[in-house]
Amino acid sequence: MKVLIVGSGAREHTLAWKISLSKRISGLFIAPGNAGTQELGENLSDVNQCDPESVTRAAIEHKVTHAVIGPESALAAGVVDALREAGIAAIGPDKRAARLESSKQFSKDFMQRHGIPTAAAVEIDSVEQLKQEVESRNGRWVLKKSGLAAGKGVLESDDRQELIDFGTEILKDDSLILEEFLTGYEISIFALLDGKNYRLLPSCADFKKAGLGDTGPNTGGMGSICPVPTISNGILAKIEKEIVVPTIEGLKKDDIYYTGVLYFGLMMTEEGPKVLEYNVRFGDPEAQVLLPLIQSDLGNLIDSMCSGKLDEFPLRICERSALGVVIASPGYPGEYPLSIPVESLPKRPEREALLFHAATSSDGDGRILTGGGRCFTVVGFGSNLLSARVKAYSAAPEVRFEGAWFRPDIGKKFFIDGE
Repeated sequence: MKVLIVGSGAREHTLAWKISLSKRISGLFIAPGNAGTQELGENLSDVNQCDPESVTRAAIEHKVTHAVIGPESALAAGVVDALREAGIAAIGPDKRAARLESSKQFSKDFMQRHGIPTAAAVEIDSVEQLKQEVESRNGRWVLKKSGLAAGKGVLESDDRQELIDFGTEILKDDSLILEEFLTGYEISIFALLDGKNYRLLPSCADFKKAGLGDTGPNTGGMGSICPVPTISNGILAKIEKEIVVPTIEGLKKDDIYYTGVLYFGLMMTEEGPKVLEYNVRFGDPEAQVLLPLIQSDLGNLIDSMCSGKLDEFPLRICERSALGVVIASPGYPGEYPLSIPVESLPKRPEREALLFHAATSSDGDGRILTGGGRCFTVVGFGSNLLSARVKAYSAAPEVRFEGAWFRPDIGKKFFIDGE
């Protein structure tokens, strides 16, 4: 197998690391990649990850047999459609199926049509409608940008003016969803699909808020854990029965062929699990804690998904816990500087901790430079969540660059409540 991974984030670094361990791999390419992935394969830095023609041309040139698409923007752009048309097996939904993430209105209509538990919502297309809807409601509500927003196009508030101001800005180039505010705690469930069959992976939780105690603005994710200690086999079975199976049956009823990863962002409420959103790929930072716990050969797993034989695949999951801490640039999730020289990075045994890069690069002197708001993810492993947390937080301060910061409480609410 010659594999192409599309993307440049920590998710793609994690995929590259895991795939590089496969006995099936004879070539590994990452487009465009980062300073971490260049240690594992060949970076194709001149490829535009959101240009189907650019990605396909590179795949053909390097005789790629399988492609794994990381970011939602590439999926929404139709990269998978172009690769499959060129005869290259691809992990990821086509452009039509990617609307489950690229259009919140499409996904909300899908959930309502197929009876999948979710929050009540209304689509908003104008400032006048926004004002009417917001001013007619009391209490806390949620506004969501309908299109892709890198995890940051969401506002939860009981301040009517704040909701109107946020929504007015979004409506300049997109529509909105005004959604019922659900109370509970969030988890992430990932299903692998091969067009006919599915397999569930262990539960994860993503910490989206920038501030201590899940406060402050939304981010792309400041850390994650896997598995979630409060999610028993019984709860997972309920999620599978009430949400996963109806979703997959809904895809078949709507004639949506889906090969790839399907993410269920769930709110665990007193009434039961409800879907907040679908994503059509591995989450970031969830991939960084989830993929290392898969013991099976990832090359074989990818091949089984592409060949429609996922039901025959011997999926093995490590019975350990993982906790990831994102190291961010100063100012994130607001404006932040780029190309900050990295002074030091941790080096630990892989059984204890791993480090994944996001959008980093190397200069002519061999220095690593930052290239985004979220720069690294440090992942610790242990027999339980608490021991994994100790490993992660012992390594996180060793990621040093000017203004580097991280949340000090990733996983805390779960090991207090769940262990």
